[in-house]
Amino acid sequence: MTNSINEISGAELLFLIGTNTTEAHPVIGYKMKQAARRGAKLIVVDPRRIELAEEADYWLRVKPGNDIPLLNGLMHIIIKEGLYDKAFVEERTDNFEALKETVEKYPPELVSEMTGIPVDDLYAVARLYATTDKAMIFYTLGITEHVCGTNNVMSIANLAMLTGHLGRPHTGVNPIRGQNNVQGACDMGALPNVFSGYQRVTDPAINDKFQKAWGVPLSDKLGLMIPEMFDKANQGEIKAMYILGENPVLTDPNSNHIRSGLANLEFLVVHELFLTETAEYADVVLPAASFAETDGTFTNTERRVQRVRKAIEPVPGQTNWQTIMALSNRMGYPMNYPDPKAIWDEMASLTPSMFGIRYDRLGKKGMQWPCPDNDHPGTQYLHSGSFSRGKGLFQAIDHIPPGEEPDEEYPFLLSTGRILYHYNVTTPYSPGIQSLWPEEMAEVNPDDADRLGVKTGEKVRVTSRRGELTTKVQVTDRVPPGLIWMSFHFAESPANVLTSDVVDPITKTGEYKICGVRVEKLQEA
Repeated sequence: MTNSINEISGAELLFLIGTNTTEAHPVIGYKMKQAARRGAKLIVVDPRRIELAEEADYWLRVKPGNDIPLLNGLMHIIIKEGLYDKAFVEERTDNFEALKETVEKYPPELVSEMTGIPVDDLYAVARLYATTDKAMIFYTLGITEHVCGTNNVMSIANLAMLTGHLGRPHTGVNPIRGQNNVQGACDMGALPNVFSGYQRVTDPAINDKFQKAWGVPLSDKLGLMIPEMFDKANQGEIKAMYILGENPVLTDPNSNHIRSGLANLEFLVVHELFLTETAEYADVVLPAASFAETDGTFTNTERRVQRVRKAIEPVPGQTNWQTIMALSNRMGYPMNYPDPKAIWDEMASLTPSMFGIRYDRLGKKGMQWPCPDNDHPGTQYLHSGSFSRGKGLFQAIDHIPPGEEPDEEYPFLLSTGRILYHYNVTTPYSPGIQSLWPEEMAEVNPDDADRLGVKTGEKVRVTSRRGELTTKVQVTDRVPPGLIWMSFHFAESPANVLTSDVVDPITKTGEYKICGVRVEKLQEA
């Protein structure tokens, strides 16, 4: 997030696109509801009638896969009516003319046809966002889990820069991270192209710095992203994997491709709390320790590094970092950190954005990066005065169609997401949570249910080009006709058997939000 969670309370407008915040991020969702009830305007862009759509001043029911036309259409109106922040654009951005030329091709009437959103609503939302001083944009996986996910994000940044909603409190472009330490994992360098703090492995000076610190030669070649790993596992080019805290059999798209890749490995180690669907493929399962058994840090969605303090001693006898350290020692690289503080302080000493975040400064509330020195208090919001490249660069972006759309053979559009009670995929191991929501209930529109001859609680077979499953349905107008929505929590109805493995070419994120499926009533034996 460019800004901070508590800024929500002082915002005058919240623009939510591709985020079901109350279910996927309930604490932040509650703060949004509080802000709306105190008078903040609420704009929700989502194909489903999610909970926050019920409270929104404007709910834009966009046709899935048309976020770029929508955002370009809003910018078209803002520029045509002279509502953009001319001083901000002139002083703090580059490439405005290219953006202007591109959005010129997206007049409201065309955008309405592409997105399904009424022209009057397009004008109203464009004017409201552009003329509101304290306006925050929030997005999550509904924006990124598309073949054009990166371009979706850049289009959101275009809109925020165009209106000057960056570099100030209660504004900004605010992606909400999907789990409690996704931000921290990325910050630590758990990506194939960077060291900690997003320092590129291809930069000779950076590479040399880490080689000297760690005393070993380091590759300057880019590594593989997860979809590429499983492609190469299927091709026999990757022979072994070590999977820590992930369950790709249930969570990754086209899970039959994942299963065949795991089965094709010569050696698989899974480091886990539970015997997950992925762990069933393992040659060795290492026992993991939970957050309650571990000292260390998490970094949350607002860039806040926070201390984690163990409540109990590790049930396996050691924590995850100790297991990794023992493996490293056995494999020939000595690691002998005495505690998490030593690990953190070494990382911070090599990471300019975190130089000042020393372990003993974290206290009860933690600190937000960037924090360049020991006297710096941390940073509440980013881009005050300038961007990391100096001026913000507008990107001229045209519509990119989904990788797979419904057709005559597979006439329904499948979209996937989370259920509040299950949050992610570990809760099948909790009897209490299972008692609240024990099985998949795929959402189907009443018009489609009538044609299929199904009622709530009855079963259907859902088939895509990659696989099939059976699931019970919930008949509801939360989804529009032609769309079926499923969660990915249940091994008995694994939605990712169906999903497409078409990916964003830059991030390699799968297109979980759109694929073509066939839905048929399951005939009783």
